[in-house]
Amino acid sequence: MNRTRLSKPLLCSPSSDRRGWNTLCAVLATSASLIVSIGGCSSPRDNESLSMTGMYFDTVVTVEVWGADRDVLDHCEELCGYYEQLFSRTIEDSEVSKINNSGGQPVTVSDETAELIRLGLEYGDISNGYFDITIASASELWDFTDNEDKTLPDPEELAEAVTHIDYRNVKVDGNTVTLSDPDTKIDLGGIAKGYIADQLKEYLKEEGVEHALINLGGNMLAVGSKYDGSPFRIGLQKPFESDGTPIAVLEIDDQSVVTSGNYERYFEKDGTIYHHILDPGTGYPIQNDLYQVSIISDNSVDGDALSTTCYALGLEKGMELIQSLDGVEAVFVTSDYELHTTTEDLPLSQ
Repeated sequence: MNRTRLSKPLLCSPSSDRRGWNTLCAVLATSASLIVSIGGCSSPRDNESLSMTGMYFDTVVTVEVWGADRDVLDHCEELCGYYEQLFSRTIEDSEVSKINNSGGQPVTVSDETAELIRLGLEYGDISNGYFDITIASASELWDFTDNEDKTLPDPEELAEAVTHIDYRNVKVDGNTVTLSDPDTKIDLGGIAKGYIADQLKEYLKEEGVEHALINLGGNMLAVGSKYDGSPFRIGLQKPFESDGTPIAVLEIDDQSVVTSGNYERYFEKDGTIYHHILDPGTGYPIQNDLYQVSIISDNSVDGDALSTTCYALGLEKGMELIQSLDGVEAVFVTSDYELHTTTEDLPLSQ
């Protein structure tokens, strides 16, 4: 897969002591309702589309294609199942689970798992630690899906978990992965969906598909444009609106849109919003003035990592990072529901 290499360092890097940094980001997946297709899935009467919908990675996955047969979509489903079996932290016999349960012993994995872990480590370096694939020991202590009592983790237990969060504990040598700290745990949730979306797009293009829209739980990736040549219209959900009302609409052609926000998996207690984007330095949710960050890029894996990274950085430093990179743009939504874009030329409407 051809990827834009994001090699520029973070311009606003903190001190070399990563443990003391504030506003570090978690590696957790964006959920399906963060961004949706708007009026982008209808095809001309004589050119109907085909689609598949399934539940993978604990989220709804949809692929809609024009100019392809059902066999192509069936293989897309097979690919989703295959990657889930490799990357899921919650499937007991997945390759990631085998690494996490290895006690620090070397584990031989597939080419895909080795590649994805390398990408996760690369983003750890690019972000100077703001993106960390070893957040699992902290994230597994939080419950943002079924927490009627709004219970916070035990502070001492969370503090202990944080001592095992450091992406530099992960060593990859060929197809062998070793954890230098046997209590470190990998969670690829914040990068896996982007990677898989890119793999699906690559497969569709190899099959001659020129028009398609891939939606992996809110990671939207377009293959070309709509069949009639017009761009796909992607709605960015207004934060905390449960009905999916968009705050803005983006037009994309052969690009990806990935959003991270504090409003999809969260609970409120004593006036504080506790959400799923955690600080690897403390284990607690990041607190800043941002509600949402959307990344527009050629590759969905870039958007996955950068959306959580920029959320953690906050508006000013997040804008600075994106503006230092080629081929990437962003939309930030602050707590006053104001939109801030990295360029005035972004095809965005409200």
